[in-house]
Amino acid sequence: MNYMDRSNAAAARLRGLEEDLNMKGNQFNTLISILYVGYMLMQAPSNIFLDRMKRPSLYLSSCMAIWGTITLFTGAVRTYHAALILRFLLGFVEAAFFPGAVFLLSRWYKRNELGLRTALLTCGSSVSNAFSALIASGILAGLDGTLGFTAWRWLFLVEGTLTIIVAVCAIWILPDFPSTPSVWLSPDEQTLAKRRMEEDTAAGNEDKGKPIEGFSGLSEALMDWKVWWLGVALSFMIASLSFGNFFPTLSATMGYNATISLLFCAPPWIVGTATSFFVARHSDVTGDRFWHITGPLVVGIVGFMIAMSTMNTAVRYLSLFFMTQSSVAYVVFLTWVLNTFSQSRSKRAAAIAFINSMATFGNIGSSYFWPSSWGPSYANSYLICILTSTISIAMCWAFRKHLSRCNEAAEAEEDALGLPKGFRYLL
Repeated sequence: MNYMDRSNAAAARLRGLEEDLNMKGNQFNTLISILYVGYMLMQAPSNIFLDRMKRPSLYLSSCMAIWGTITLFTGAVRTYHAALILRFLLGFVEAAFFPGAVFLLSRWYKRNELGLRTALLTCGSSVSNAFSALIASGILAGLDGTLGFTAWRWLFLVEGTLTIIVAVCAIWILPDFPSTPSVWLSPDEQTLAKRRMEEDTAAGNEDKGKPIEGFSGLSEALMDWKVWWLGVALSFMIASLSFGNFFPTLSATMGYNATISLLFCAPPWIVGTATSFFVARHSDVTGDRFWHITGPLVVGIVGFMIAMSTMNTAVRYLSLFFMTQSSVAYVVFLTWVLNTFSQSRSKRAAAIAFINSMATFGNIGSSYFWPSSWGPSYANSYLICILTSTISIAMCWAFRKHLSRCNEAAEAEEDALGLPKGFRYLL
């Protein structure tokens, strides 16, 4: 629901959103971009707040209900500027969910278990890209004119209502932290859950669940250059994945009507979702992160090159399947972030949020990579995606080399002092 409410504007664009709100020039791109401004501002404060809470289930569910309400109101707007304000607020509230959910996972699972679990969480975005297009095609085709509302307004009204319903259910479904008393865990199971996480961290580095004074976790994250480096690398990766925000538009370049174009969006994302489970699980088993990030990005680059080289309908559709594979790299990258900052709970919460906040710059800027004037081939857009993917791969390679040297230094010190094997970065 998070990604569905975020991306429905692209589907609404095919059925009169721009015309009804009298949008001109790059105003639609600004409508997409403004969401990520609000998203960027709220992520770090939200995760710091979440780390101090006993009931993250209540906090995340409440945020979800609020963004569902904002989505519902978007279906009633009459002017472009009203839609712009609501999209900003939507990003502001949505910012609590994803970094918060990723942090919540890191409190329950060990480092070698997080890849698959992160894939299960982030597959929601791929599933949304697939099935929101199917849902949108049905709503846009079947509800146009019902009760006097145009089709694109029904899209926001229906999806906003669904989000509110799911949010109410989530209050009783989402788990809290292992340290929070829970009716679904016995005392022995809760003790086991806490002990598992203590064993997975280096001795003396885990805060054992104690309250953190001030903003020490945030200050530690901001002072660590690795946080900044990963944030920039993820920003370039997100920019290369910007095609997802305009997927219905790219599908429409094949020349079919709006309903068929939306239906064609589903298969590439379904394949991408299935691949993410395999790649993430294999990454956990092998303990490798870098090559499991690089592989999907290279496949995506192949897709960009195919799309920019031809206007053949079948070949361009095939290129969409290659492109969606690059989103698999995002799953493994997030897991790498969790693994790298796993020793301190408060720092991990701040690092996740801050890196995601920096990555949001990729979404803000990349919304302008796809102007209508570059269509229908969008060759320039694909060229930019190739460039940003390549930069992200290069930064990940440099980061891997640094972590490798850190592991070698730690091993040499342990051998010299006769110490037991301690913390090692996953590469």
